Parts: sequence; structure tokens; C-alpha cells
Amino acid sequence: MTPADTIVAIATPPGRGGIGVVRVSGPGAAAIGAAIAGPLPPPRRADARRFRDADGTALDAGLVIWFPAPHSFTGEDVFELHGHGGPVVLDLLVARCVALGARPARAGEFSERAFLNDKIDLAQAEAVADLIDAGSALAARAALRSLEGEFSARVHALEAALVELRVYVEAAIDFGEEDIELLAQGAVASRLAALASALAALAASAEQGRLLREGCTVVIAGRPNAGKSSLLNALAGHDAAIVTEVAGTTRDVLREHIDLEGLPLLLLDTAGLRDSPERVEAEGIRRARAELARADHVLYVVDVADREALAALPAELSSLAAGVPVTVLYNKADLAEAPGAAGRAISALTGRGLAELRTHLKAALGYRPGEAGVLSARRRHLDALARTDARLATAARRLAEGAGTELVAEELRLAHDALGEITGRFTSEDLLGRIFTSFCIGK
Repeated sequence: MTPADTIVAIATPPGRGGIGVVRVSGPGAAAIGAAIAGPLPPPRRADARRFRDADGTALDAGLVIWFPAPHSFTGEDVFELHGHGGPVVLDLLVARCVALGARPARAGEFSERAFLNDKIDLAQAEAVADLIDAGSALAARAALRSLEGEFSARVHALEAALVELRVYVEAAIDFGEEDIELLAQGAVASRLAALASALAALAASAEQGRLLREGCTVVIAGRPNAGKSSLLNALAGHDAAIVTEVAGTTRDVLREHIDLEGLPLLLLDTAGLRDSPERVEAEGIRRARAELARADHVLYVVDVADREALAALPAELSSLAAGVPVTVLYNKADLAEAPGAAGRAISALTGRGLAELRTHLKAALGYRPGEAGVLSARRRHLDALARTDARLATAARRLAEGAGTELVAEELRLAHDALGEITGRFTSEDLLGRIFTSFCIGK
């Protein structure tokens, strides 16, 4: 499936740096490399060269590395120029490669070619991007495990077990006239149960990886002067928001990224919720409610010394968006006792209850730090696993009901197709396009 054209791109981040890398892949790579840097060095050995223009003048000096097919990242002939990291120099090198017959690569095209040439599967290709974008050390480790094939290996093991089960079930269809009562022996039901159990374990690891990759959004809400901005500052560990005694100080949504034991959290401090005739504050309140509807979790802060706020709390909670988990925080617990109602007593000023709040947040968001074998995963992976599980459950139900063998076999086929979407065994071109265009250029 190797394309007939040759592509080129800068493989290092934009801007100035000590080193810049230009990568070329495709059938014309050897000729282009020789024209720029002279005779190519032995494979996978860095050699110091001058990089020359068409008239022989030097464009830069650095290292050239040659990766002949199929022993390269893309599976094609690849060479790399490691020169100085100035954008002008790198652009000159790319222009020289284009003049020699290469074309600028699309975003993610190198990884796409690696996938098409069976150097990596789709889950590994996505792990490349996840490793680059990792927001914490734990996320990077999870992405590396997936890049090295651990996620794919577990998917392939499930696929192999599912194929064996399909063969077993379809034998009952093909040889039904010989009264081979395979389905009545209980083996299919036990195998289905084992598959469902292994699938659930993989889904749990993948969900932890998705949390590490995507993080969660936590919105801090409540009445004016409840201590929302003080809580943001306490959780962030620095003065991210302005704190005053003036009601309505926070007019817009303030965003702060924090690391909760490896879990990336986006904390949003919002305008105090109340009816306000002032246009700017009213717009801030509108934006606050919009963020509340999109949140993964809401921390609703109440001033424990404000009797009116405590009385109005049930009505205020009922006005929040349905389906979003809410934790009530009785703030300023250093000044008054929290009521016995459900909620957590804290003091953003003294730090009381904040350690317990962090622990509560991890549990509420489904995050289990320190869990071994976490794999980098995306929502599409979890969706494919969920559809696989649903098909297996339907197959088990058909089996228990004594439905036709063909119906059980069809559910197993659909489960197999859903599982194959993860690694790219069964994937539409539209999905491939959406995946690879999200990558950076040069990767």
C-alpha cells in the first residue's frame, strides 16, 4: 500500500531551537538525500555533512541519517536531516526537498504511512500522538505502553478468543445435520462469560488511560463571596484568581490546570450565581451556567455562616443541569460548624478538608492512581469496547433463550467487527482521516 509519492516535513516544533529535523519518506528519498548531502551513509548511522542547494552553496551543516525500507518508521525509504533549529534554515531545506520532487506532508501522514505499511496498528499510531501530548508523567507512561503494543496485544488476544468461539458456533450451523449439539454443551456460554470478563478488565484499564489523556473539567460554583476563588487558589497552590470581599469580583470564567496525582484537571472558577441587573455580571453568570452544563463534576461552594444561603441551597441545587455530579462544599468551616446535610466541610483559607476533598474528587471522577497496566486510550476505543460487550451480552441472551444458532453467530460477528475498529482491522477511511489529521505535521 506504499504511496508512489515522496513527502517531506519539519519534524521538530515550530520556533527557534538548537536542533531542527527535516524528515523525508517515500520512493524518492534516497535520490533527494544524495542530492542534498552527498552519498548516503550506512543505514541508521549518523554522519556529519553539509546540506547543499542546487548551485552547491551550503544551506546548513549537521547530521544525516538514512533508513532504507522496510526498516524505518514508515516502512518506506526515509532520510532525516538534523541541522540547526532556525525556522528560516529549516524552511530552506524543505524547499530544496520540494524542488527535488517531494511534496509537503499532511498532518499525521508519516504515522498514516506507518499504519498502511503494517509497521504499527491504529491504536499504536494514536499512542504516538498521545505520547507527544501527554500532560503528566503517568499519561506519558500509559501512552508508551500502548505505543509498544500492550493495548493492541490485549485486543488481539480477545480477537483470537472470539475467532475461536465463532468457529465453534458456526460449526454447529455447518454440521447441523449430523446433530452436533455444540451449543447445548455449555461450552459457548462459559466462553462468552470468560470473554466478557476479559473485555471488562481491558475496558477498565482503557478508561483510566482516557482519564489520563483527556483529564476532567471541574467547575467551582456557588453564590457570590462563598469562597470559590479562594478554593481555586488553594487547589492550584498559587494566587490564580483575585480574591476580595466585594461581591461579583469574578465576572468571567477563570481556568486553571492542575495535576491531581497524574490526573489532569481543568478547574473553572465562575461568577457568583444570583440575579443581577448589571450587564457584565449577568453575562458572567450566563457563561457560568453554560460551563456547569458541560462539567464532569461540580463543586458547589456554600458559606457555612450564611443562613440565607443554607436555606436556599436545595432550590439552587435543583436549578443545576441534570446529570452532572455535584459535591456540596460547606466553606469557612473555621468560622462555623457545617450542617448535618450531605456535603463536605472545608476551609479554603486554612486548608481544612482539602486533602480529603482531593481524595473525594479522584474517587468521584473514577480515577485510581497507582493502578498497574493503565493504557492510553481514547473515547472511540471505549465506544468500540462497549459495543463489543453489548454484542456479547446479546449473544449470551440469545443462547439462553434457545434462539437459532445463526442469531448467536451474527452477534459474535458484529462483536468481532467492533473490536477490530480499535486496531484498524475494520476501520472506515473517514475515521482514518479524522484520526491522522489530528496529528502534528512531521509525525
